[in-house]
Amino acid sequence: MKITFHGAARTVTGSMHLLEVNGSRLLLDCGLFQGRRNETYEKNRTFPFDVTKIDAVLLSHAHIDHSGNLPNLVKQGYSGPIYCTRATAELTDIMLRDSGHIQERQAENINHHKTKRGETPVEPLYTEADAEQVEPLLKSVKYDEAIPVADGVTATFYDAGHILGSAAISLHLEEKKQKKRLWFSGDIGRLGLPILRDPVLPTDDVDILLMESTYGDKPHRDPEEAYQEMKTVIRKTLDRKGKVIIPAFAVGRTQELVYNLSRMYDEGDLPNVPVYVDSPLAVNASDIFKRHEECYDEEMKALVHSGHPALDFKLLTYITDLEESKALNTRTDPMIIISASGMAEAGRIVYHIRWGIENKRNTIMIVSWQSPETLGRKLAEREKTVKIMGETYRCRAEIATIGGLSAHAGQDFLVKYASAVKGKADAVFLVHGEERGALPLQEKLKENRVKHIYYPAPHSSAEL
Repeated sequence: MKITFHGAARTVTGSMHLLEVNGSRLLLDCGLFQGRRNETYEKNRTFPFDVTKIDAVLLSHAHIDHSGNLPNLVKQGYSGPIYCTRATAELTDIMLRDSGHIQERQAENINHHKTKRGETPVEPLYTEADAEQVEPLLKSVKYDEAIPVADGVTATFYDAGHILGSAAISLHLEEKKQKKRLWFSGDIGRLGLPILRDPVLPTDDVDILLMESTYGDKPHRDPEEAYQEMKTVIRKTLDRKGKVIIPAFAVGRTQELVYNLSRMYDEGDLPNVPVYVDSPLAVNASDIFKRHEECYDEEMKALVHSGHPALDFKLLTYITDLEESKALNTRTDPMIIISASGMAEAGRIVYHIRWGIENKRNTIMIVSWQSPETLGRKLAEREKTVKIMGETYRCRAEIATIGGLSAHAGQDFLVKYASAVKGKADAVFLVHGEERGALPLQEKLKENRVKHIYYPAPHSSAEL
């Protein structure tokens, strides 16, 4: 038994780990690496293993940094099953098609400039048509139900509480009469967040824990505190007749923001200004959210059963039409715009920021972790000028960062998560975290008597 950490090792993007058992090769996640464009293209295009020799993929959830390179995997010859929960299968299909469309648009934009300079054009990493080839391979599984996925390997998916359909994956492994239990956390959610059930903790019979460490350096504030701060920032912006522009992941974060805004309006805390969710992907994702009550927490179920439109309200408009999207940028009335992508690297949000960034009445609200070198990270770090579509813009708008809204667990819950296996685990591998998150978590876990903690380097391997 061996595991190799090919992605999300000492970083938070491109989740991908190769597990070898009884001659079978299983891939845990197949995510896109995100960062500098020149670097990411090569990393994502080239797999560090023979794609045709992968026997199965186990997908923790639909976010692009976990699922986004599946079209490339299939394009290069993979034809086996991709196991995931029912909600993840639906979300993954629409997200990958959207990602393929974005890849094509980005290649067109790059080639427009390359053609002018007489340079060789680039090919998109994959196309929307490539992404469509993934859907037939998605095999839906139920939470808490053990299924055989390879010789000597049985998998069970447990609720991770991160986004709709997200799962931790427990693997019972048997090779040459040796038995091991590996628990892959995927992305770990938080306790008490709206809409979704709380994460399931690993059990004390886990031998190998492979877990995220994104926010291992700090606990999060109470979600209610983040909610109140968000409300204050919005009210202040609307009072000065500005726009609130929010880059948000189409899946998970957008629905949480809508839920929070619905509550604010229900309680009479905001003036009657329009709210726009401007993202075709977010619109489709919200429809999928409404179909998967099995993922809801008790409060969300009660709201839905009472007839409350938890993901809709009178002042909310979902936009798919491009011309309607463009029209928002020429309007001067106060409004709230939620748009993808969450790191402001692509999609309609880039245009909204471009049009709004130099107006001091406006606020750009950062509500999630931002990868290095992305526009979202540059805004969060309060850079005075930023480049958008090759043009330089002065940042006159207010920048507000609302850290407590994260759908990732903070240090306190990560410690609790790892401590659930401290009596037995032979190894705890910290992945999906930069050094600033993983190293403080490693020390905190040692203080809590968790042993055998490792922070594996990219492409390193460990015998299990």
